[in-house]
Parts: sequence; C-alpha cells; structure tokens
Amino acid sequence: MPVIQGRTREQIRQHVGYALGALYVSAASETGAVGKNTLVDSSLVLGGNDNHIGKWIRFTSGSNDEEIRRVTDSTITDNKTTLAYMPASSAQTASESYELWDDAYNPSIIDDFINQSLISATGNAYDPIENIALHGDGKTTRFDIPSNISIINKIEYRDKITSTRIHACAATFDEKTDSDFTQSLDTQDKKQGTQSLKMVVAAGASAGDFVTDSITSKDLSQYNYIEMWVKSTVATSAGNLKLLLDDSASCASPLETLSIPALTADTWTFVRMQMANPETDTAIISVGLEYDADIGAATIWIDDIVAVANDTAEWETLPRRNWRIDKEARDLILTRDGQDTVGYHLMKIKGGDKPALLSSDDTATEVNENFVISNTVNLALIATSGGPATDPDAKRNLSAYWAAQAERARKALPFLVNARTVE
Repeated sequence: MPVIQGRTREQIRQHVGYALGALYVSAASETGAVGKNTLVDSSLVLGGNDNHIGKWIRFTSGSNDEEIRRVTDSTITDNKTTLAYMPASSAQTASESYELWDDAYNPSIIDDFINQSLISATGNAYDPIENIALHGDGKTTRFDIPSNISIINKIEYRDKITSTRIHACAATFDEKTDSDFTQSLDTQDKKQGTQSLKMVVAAGASAGDFVTDSITSKDLSQYNYIEMWVKSTVATSAGNLKLLLDDSASCASPLETLSIPALTADTWTFVRMQMANPETDTAIISVGLEYDADIGAATIWIDDIVAVANDTAEWETLPRRNWRIDKEARDLILTRDGQDTVGYHLMKIKGGDKPALLSSDDTATEVNENFVISNTVNLALIATSGGPATDPDAKRNLSAYWAAQAERARKALPFLVNARTVE
C-alpha cells in the first residue's frame, strides 16, 4: 500500500465538498432556540435572507453529531445568520460544529460515494495482513482461511523458535481433581504425540471449578507466549476456559491466569496467549485448566502446552507450488509435499483484506486519499450534472478532469505481486 495519511470520513467528505465548491464549514456561535430546530452563526454572512433555503446541515460535533437536516428558512439579523431546519433535533449548543452543503449535494450521498470509491479500489488496494491462526499437524491438508483474509501473497511456516514444553498432555491432571471432571487419555483424537488429555465435564460443574497437575519446576521468565491445542464439544467465548500457571502447588494463587480464546464446537483450535508477567514466572510447578463460565456439560481436549519466546521465531517460505486456494470453500489446501514441508509447525499467511468501508465520521481510510477524493468528486459531479440541456455548470466536463485524476491515483496504487484471491 502507498503511504497514506489515514484521513477520516469527515476529512475526506469536507475535501470533496471544497473541490465541488459546495461546502461551508463553521460552528454555531450561540445556542439554538425555538423548538430545537435553529442554528445561529455570526460568521455565516453569505448572501441575504432566504439565501440558504434547501441546503443541507451536517452536524459534526455535540449531541447532534452526524445528523443531517434540511434548511427551511434563513434570516440575517445584526450580522448573525439563523438557519431553521427540519426535522427538529436535540438542542443545538454554542460552538457545535457543522457543515453547510449546497442543495444539490446531500452529505449522506457523499458518504455513500466515498464508500463506493473504496469498493472500486478493491482489486487494486488491500489492507496488509499477517495472520498466524493456522498450525500444521502433519495430517491436515485443508484449512479454513481466516475471514479477514481476501488475498494471499505468501505462506510461511515457523521453522525454529525458542520454546519449552510445559505439559505434553500425556498424563491426566491428578494434583487437584474435581468430581465433575472425568479425565482420560485419548489415543485417537490428538494433535501431538500419541495421545491428548480428554476431560468430560459434567452438567453439575460450576464456574470456577478447575483441575491441576504438578510439573517439574520451569523457569518461564524468558518466554512471553503460551501455545496449546484445545477442542470442546460446546462453543465457547474467550475466557470461558482458562489456563493457570503457578509457583505454588495446585495453582493456589496463579501467577498467570490466561484466557483461552473463543472455540468453535468440535474443532481443534491452536491458541496463543500472551503471558501477563513472565518476569515472575521463574519456578512454575503447577498447571491447571479452569472452567470459568458455566457452559453446561462439555467434553474438552487439550494437547501440547508450550511456552515460546515469540521474537525468536524463524520463518521459511512454503513454495507456491505446494499450496492452492479453494475459493468456493474459502480453504487453504496443501499438497502432499506442502503437508510434509509444513509438518508440525505454525503457519503464517501474508496477504490482505478488502479495504474497510467507512461507517462513521471518525473511521479512517485504508486506501490512498487522492484516489478516494478524486473518484468521489467525479461520482458527485456525474450524479448532479443532468443532460446537456440541464448542465449549465459543465459538471460533466469537470467530471472528466476528476475521473482522470482518480485514474492517475489508481495507477499509483502498488502492483499486487504473487497475489491469489480468496473469493
């Protein structure tokens, strides 16, 4: 993506209004009165009485922020302009900022044209994204592509990282047990090694119940993330399940209480959780799983709990011949060679998302402002030009200039290299 200023929708809309010669930006000079539908501005002295009838007011601050009203009357008294508008709004206060648009340009339509410009940039501009939600296991060849990915430039796999295993989940948690947790080792449904730890949680389990296991003392002070596999028969929200780490037995006063991210029912999920205070985690001797919200009866599998030093990761590129995209299913598919190459490693997707549409005045564009502004001005001029007999301002001729400006800005967008579209 080219360097952009990240201008907001309000800033872009105002620039468009200035380019159209259709906008006045100011602020009220005193509190409005009479039915909460007047605006008083001592700096607005353009023209005479009735000069602004039919124009559009767009409030940009205060209790009426982002509301749009139509001017029904305008008068000038003592060098102050009073604009009456409909429908009524909340009481308009002094210093409340606003935009005054010519009657041909409804500001809500300008907002729509801004979003239409962003949509038209799709295919030329994407918001760069790196995603590490997927992890190979040496068996899976088809992976769901994260929903915020629209194109993929490169697939990498984590070849090396400084790490230490906390628990291989090859034994049950028998330090502190709970009668509502029935534990066993599952040799069929697993992600690493020869088994995973399976916990059947009864309906009688209560929020706050947990089980723990003792481990050989671990100094985790040089690590900053915990990674593990989790699966649940019940969909969960982030924090419904928690991983506990402590330097006292049975996780009596956990040094780390890590919220396990949301889980999709019946789906193994590789989760990463940043440690809160690794500098104090110098002698971890107990690890636990807490049932922190009453999600009802559920079966939970966990596997391969590992601490990693995130910044030590070394990544290798997976050759493009070893992966492809199933657009209909939104799946990343590894070839047999790709599966063997990735093995049991974390994967990184390098790609991009479609430019986000601007839903409020404080949201910022992810696309070069020159293109968005030029294209929006062009759309506005075309929409209000009429035919040859009703275009006294030659808006169609002027729109050709802005169309050329938009095309020039479009060509300045970066050329997408090795991009494969997801949908």
